[in-house]
Amino acid sequence: MIRLEKVSKHYRTAAREELALRAVDVTIDEGEFCAIVGTSGSGKTTLLNIIGGLDRGYEGTVTVAGNDLHAMSDAELSRFRNRHIGFVFQQFSLLDHLTCEQNVLLPFHFLKGASDAVGADPVKRAREALTHVGLAHKFGESPRNLSGGQKQRVAIARALFFKPRILLCDEPTGSLDSTTGQQIIQTFRDLNAEGYTVVIITHEARVSTAVRRVIHIEDGRIASDGRTAPAEGPVS
Repeated sequence: MIRLEKVSKHYRTAAREELALRAVDVTIDEGEFCAIVGTSGSGKTTLLNIIGGLDRGYEGTVTVAGNDLHAMSDAELSRFRNRHIGFVFQQFSLLDHLTCEQNVLLPFHFLKGASDAVGADPVKRAREALTHVGLAHKFGESPRNLSGGQKQRVAIARALFFKPRILLCDEPTGSLDSTTGQQIIQTFRDLNAEGYTVVIITHEARVSTAVRRVIHIEDGRIASDGRTAPAEGPVS
């Protein structure tokens, strides 16, 4: 599903050059539920951006769902991201002047030929996604009136709009309280059980103990990569 081979990433400024990733080799199989864990500056967000096709300035080979990302044009890569990868971020990235339903519909408006993917009724698809995350009663609500957990569920619904094969999540519980964060983690566990490949960037132990695999990254290198045995049943 996801394969990185000898991937390195350099950041250059007028003053110096910094190596964010150092010849990283990682394979994540279809249906996995894993966390990429590291301290600030370790390279974990850079790694996520490269996997998601948001950063093309790297060395090495990145293959996602059978596609060599370097070999794709910008237009092809943009379409691939929209159709096959769902992104969830720490700060939700919702537009307050739109309703929850309209926020979930945003990916539809940014993809040419999107009707081929969702059929004749994109609003129905948006409502199905919101219902999927327990927000059937919030279709017409503004995000400004929602709690943090509800906002993150809208963001997850938006990521699910095209029913992607992969969910990439950058600190999705970082701005949530403990109880709400655990609820969001359980949502990701449920989605993984449905067949989604879920990759979460995090520094939080509550996330890394809930997944089935933890990849530790330090100073741009994979420090450890191992399977875990998460507790059965709901996250507590």
